[in-house]
Amino acid sequence: MAREIDRRDVLKGAGAAGVVGLAGCITQNESGGGGGGGGGGGDTEDTESGMETTEDSSGSMRTVRHSVLMPLTGDLASLGGPIRDGGTLPVKQLRAAGDMPVSFDQTVEDTQTDPQAGIQAANALANAGYPTVTGPASSGVNLQVTQQVFIPNGMVGCSPSSTSPNVTTLDDNDLVFRTAPSDALQGQVMAQVADNELGNSSASVMYVNNDYGQALANSFAEAFEDNHSGTVQQQIAFEQEQSSYTSPLSTAMDNSPSMLVVIGYPASGIQIFRDFYANYNNDTDVLVTDGLVDPTLPDEVGNDMANVFATTPQATGPGQSEFQELYQDEYDRAPGVFNAHAYDASAVCLLANVVAGSNDGNAIKEEMRTVANPNDGMEVTPGNLAEGLRAAAEGESVYYQGASSSVDFDENGDMTAVTYAFLQYNTDMEGNVEELSTIDFEA
Repeated sequence: MAREIDRRDVLKGAGAAGVVGLAGCITQNESGGGGGGGGGGGDTEDTESGMETTEDSSGSMRTVRHSVLMPLTGDLASLGGPIRDGGTLPVKQLRAAGDMPVSFDQTVEDTQTDPQAGIQAANALANAGYPTVTGPASSGVNLQVTQQVFIPNGMVGCSPSSTSPNVTTLDDNDLVFRTAPSDALQGQVMAQVADNELGNSSASVMYVNNDYGQALANSFAEAFEDNHSGTVQQQIAFEQEQSSYTSPLSTAMDNSPSMLVVIGYPASGIQIFRDFYANYNNDTDVLVTDGLVDPTLPDEVGNDMANVFATTPQATGPGQSEFQELYQDEYDRAPGVFNAHAYDASAVCLLANVVAGSNDGNAIKEEMRTVANPNDGMEVTPGNLAEGLRAAAEGESVYYQGASSSVDFDENGDMTAVTYAFLQYNTDMEGNVEELSTIDFEA
């Protein structure tokens, strides 16, 4: 069952959300890149390291350059690898198709889930002349990389999973786009789920001590209290990857809230839930966000986690089934949610580069909406991406219909329509996660 939320209601509750966010994905803990896409000689791939380069030996043919910047190590490593795979898949697909009007040069860098490492990696991309980047993943990294590298160097950044409300209002010279929705919406969705779906009137919030955690905690608290007459008893920050979370859990669970909200990442979440189940029972509802939707968690924690629910952006674009088949064939596993968002980010960047006819970020940014938003031209999906790129190179109008959504950019580079899933951990289900319902959002 799908329900709709009007954007005006979201924006009314977004005022205090303001800082930054990250979105996670439903995925296996995979770091390998899968098999190559074939086509073209002179290829090199090193998918186990932080670098991946693919380049055609194609004479005088123009080369389209694109890069992917993801957390392959650090707290988000289990999520970053498969998101990277979604982001590198379009080039693999296009090169395998053959008879391309351009060649492709693609590189992958590792942010290490760290802003300074992300800046260093982004500078390497800038110095090497890559005009477009799929990434970064986390907003704590994305905002700093964007402001210190992308904007000064005229690079187009298109994040598949950075969800900060502050991305919307960046003075970015129209260089920054994203295929992921804003946490201004997710806070509203979480509050609706807590009240309408789970029937809770009080909550405590534990959040990772960074911009993502703080912003989403504030967004949820404001929406829960203002729109649903709920009470937020505590908001407790925690540091990443600690050996024990007993103390912040004790503070959060004081006064027995009817629900605990946990905003964080898998590497920390394992210990948080181990400590939770060691001291508390399954009678308390726990609501997590996308960063803690990882099917491996129940096994790592040693509990079925049946009292844990989640909200996460859902891939429901027109090209979803085509993408799923492509991803499954390439990597021999099902894609996670933000794998589709990464595919779409790269596909749009590649099409925009071809239309611009240049590896110049300032030229490419002018074509991002041209190739993504609806027009009278050819409809391009993951299933006919190669045909669409050939048409774009011949000067035909095209518009991309994605796997994660229709991928229509508004004036801020945000999505105009997205869908959230309401999930529950269920070890009786394949993948350990059950989708209970979806919530649609249109601007």
